[in-house]
Amino acid sequence: MGGFFGAISRKNCKYDVFFGTDYHSHLGTKRGGLAFWDSEKGFQRQIHNIENTPFRTKFEGDLNKMSGTVGIGCISDTDPQPLLVRSHLGMFAISTVGLINNAEELVEKTFSGPGNQFMAMSSGKVNSTELTAALINRCDNLVDGIHYAQSAIEGSSTILLLNKDSIIAARDRLGRLPVVVGKSEEGCCVSMESFACQKLGYQPFYNLGPGEIVKITADGVEQLAAPGEKMRICAFLWSYYGYPNSNYEGMNVEVMRCRNGEIMAREEAKNGTMPDVDFVAGVPDSGLPHAIGYANQSHKTFARPFVKYTPTWARSFMPSNQEMRNLVAEMKQIPVPELIEDKKLLLVDDSIVRGTQLRETVDFLYRSGAKEVHMRSACPPIMYSCKYLNFSSSNSQMELLTRKTIQNLEGAIGQQHVDEYADATTERGQSMLKAICQEMGFDSLGYQTLDGLLESIGLDRDKVCTYCWTGQE
Repeated sequence: MGGFFGAISRKNCKYDVFFGTDYHSHLGTKRGGLAFWDSEKGFQRQIHNIENTPFRTKFEGDLNKMSGTVGIGCISDTDPQPLLVRSHLGMFAISTVGLINNAEELVEKTFSGPGNQFMAMSSGKVNSTELTAALINRCDNLVDGIHYAQSAIEGSSTILLLNKDSIIAARDRLGRLPVVVGKSEEGCCVSMESFACQKLGYQPFYNLGPGEIVKITADGVEQLAAPGEKMRICAFLWSYYGYPNSNYEGMNVEVMRCRNGEIMAREEAKNGTMPDVDFVAGVPDSGLPHAIGYANQSHKTFARPFVKYTPTWARSFMPSNQEMRNLVAEMKQIPVPELIEDKKLLLVDDSIVRGTQLRETVDFLYRSGAKEVHMRSACPPIMYSCKYLNFSSSNSQMELLTRKTIQNLEGAIGQQHVDEYADATTERGQSMLKAICQEMGFDSLGYQTLDGLLESIGLDRDKVCTYCWTGQE
């Protein structure tokens, strides 16, 4: 997906931007970038490939050459950024997070005339941040340009712009992702993860609303465009990819995940579907708090029967080759035989998307001597690939475990009854659970309900995006 961080100060803020950006490394694995403005050096920018080397080690050497009282940085799971842009609107650096589904259409229809061109990447596609900047530059000022770009983009676009005297932040028009501004004695910062502000000595004090645009200086925040009334913040921020220390719309991630596990256990006890197990365990790392909540509510012992070895491979999906990703995932799982052999285990994962690595985890546990393995997903069955963010996006819906299972059960007819399959109380829902258990080797499988997930988040239902589960915008 991706994330960004910016700071503007009365002193050199390069270390704040460096560490603040690094605190977003869990959101992307392909590119990292920093951009600064300094009264003597002007604009400076550096981008590195971080697929095989962490952001911190790639940029440590660059810091000696860079300086500035204002800067932005980003972690990207897609295109190189931030980009430096020179146009009739002036010189600025830009970073974006989101997904442009109609990029080719925008290029063809909007920029097909003489004199228009884009630098193509090796894939032949246009850098989405460059495209966003080009859309912004079609207007007479930055605010109108941002509005134009966000309205033209099908998907989502959260934008950060760096000028020599300010940072302009624009949250996606439906608030798919959070943007928070922090303040210290020396200046202000802007971040997607609230904990990054606090860790660097800034006190979060202003959360942008959906579609809101603000100008940030060392003295504070000036609103350039008021927020809209409609919000659809991504529920997966809490379920999976948000960092445990962060708060979104006033709801803490770790607290939500523990509560989510409690709700799952509460409902299983009520429905009589809770299995008799020796240990409840989380699929590390994001499944751990969900599992802790489940264990506390069910009064079953929480344990860690296997641990991820992460010093060299922090994230299993970093290698570009799927075979290598699967191998790395398997090599990272180190068993604790005393907590596995002849034991009945209940695993809680944050979600089940394609299921490839999960199947290998179950096989690994049985090879290590587990007696039973029961699986629980901390969110409902994922039925649709996300079309708003670069998360759970697939070349085809059929890559999803649920859709593949439905296809195997009923073919094209089954795809017309996705809602029934997503509901475990229906005959089709039960048949899908049984089929997945047989394929994956689970002794039982359960998914959190949509009502349970929304209860754990605690926001109004109409403010949360649940598209990947319901297909409804």
